[in-house]
This record gives sequence, C-alpha cells and structure tokens, in this order.
Amino acid sequence: MSLLRVILSILFPPLAVIDRGCGSLLIVFLLTLCGWVPGVIAALVILNKN
Repeated sequence: MSLLRVILSILFPPLAVIDRGCGSLLIVFLLTLCGWVPGVIAALVILNKN
C-alpha cells in the first residue's frame, strides 16, 4: 500500500480502489454515499488486503 493510495483513499475512496474490481468499487462507492468515514475505512481495508 503506497502513500499515494492512502492519501487518495482519504480524499476520494472509490478512486483509490478503482483497479481492484467492480465489486470493490461498488461497495466503497455505496459506503462513501452513506458516510465518508465508512468509505475511507472500507477503502483502506481493501487496499491492505494486497
């Protein structure tokens, strides 16, 4: 997980996981719509699974 991805996941979470697949992108996008913090947490968890 690079520093650029972490910063991107804090600023705009769906953009940080765009290359992880459609399912991850959809989950992070929906969580970001529900609230910014759940989207950031989901993006960081998905990026950390690498």
